[in-house]
Amino acid sequence: MYTTVNEDGVLNNYPTEPKMYYSEYPAIWEQRKYVIQAVFASLIVTTLVLVGFSVS
Repeated sequence: MYTTVNEDGVLNNYPTEPKMYYSEYPAIWEQRKYVIQAVFASLIVTTLVLVGFSVS
């Protein structure tokens, strides 16, 4: 833990910062997986909206 003291004697504790890294562009199979997830999510939302309209 990194600690500093200001001019009034107050302690300031700072957590250690994680190492930064850059994300990589998703592979083609990952992109396909995201498309399939989006289709299923759209179907679920559409179904819920239609059920909501039909019930009310």
